[in-house]
Amino acid sequence: QVQLVESGGGSVQSGGSLRLSCAASRDSVSSYSMGWFRQAPGKEREGIASRNLDGQTTYADSVKGRFTISQDNAKNTLYLQMDSLKPEDTAMYFCAAGSEFHFCDAPRRFRGVEYCYWGQGTQVIVSS
Repeated sequence: QVQLVESGGGSVQSGGSLRLSCAASRDSVSSYSMGWFRQAPGKEREGIASRNLDGQTTYADSVKGRFTISQDNAKNTLYLQMDSLKPEDTAMYFCAAGSEFHFCDAPRRFRGVEYCYWGQGTQVIVSS
């Protein structure tokens, strides 16, 4: 079982920056494709950034050029650097671990990866 714990959320003004962290159990970040999702009130959870085992990254159009996903294998930690934040970025942010291969019953998919392990989320609020 993979355990993921997010941190780094908070309140920031429009145009500001935050860096989210996701501490993973064991060697999860080097064993799984890792991703970030977010869910705004009343909306579906959406994938916004992912990094596969080859180190390739991909982003949703809504965050491309503003957010950067990275990881530190030695610390077993995933990051999401968020710059030029906008009020529409306000949401609960979740990190997730997954695979290109099917391995759970109800995965959420983003850019060809099925995500099955989830953290509890960290809240980001961007004020105008």
